[in-house]
Amino acid sequence: MARITMKDLAEILERVQSQIALLSERVEKLEAAGTEPPAAEETTPVQAPPEPAVQPEPEKPPVTEEELIAVSAALAAYLGVRVRIKQIRLLSSDAWAQQGRVSIQASHRLHN
Repeated sequence: MARITMKDLAEILERVQSQIALLSERVEKLEAAGTEPPAAEETTPVQAPPEPAVQPEPEKPPVTEEELIAVSAALAAYLGVRVRIKQIRLLSSDAWAQQGRVSIQASHRLHN
């Protein structure tokens, strides 16, 4: 990648300033001539790109008693002590799916 020097920046700035000066002169000439901008029907309207459709997040079902018991049993088995669950939040994340794909791809044998 080429590096831009201060000299290059100065040249670019000079070109931009000269273009602005030329445009200013053109505007002044048009204003002095008394020309009006084209009528609305002559111009082509610029349409904004369509807004992306915002999909409402699907409502997450409440945690069932069976799921709560399963989580509690898994934590007790992992920690070795009985635990009291105070709060469970369902998070929507693709991290598990992504990690699964990574492990599957890593398990494939690469050909040399």
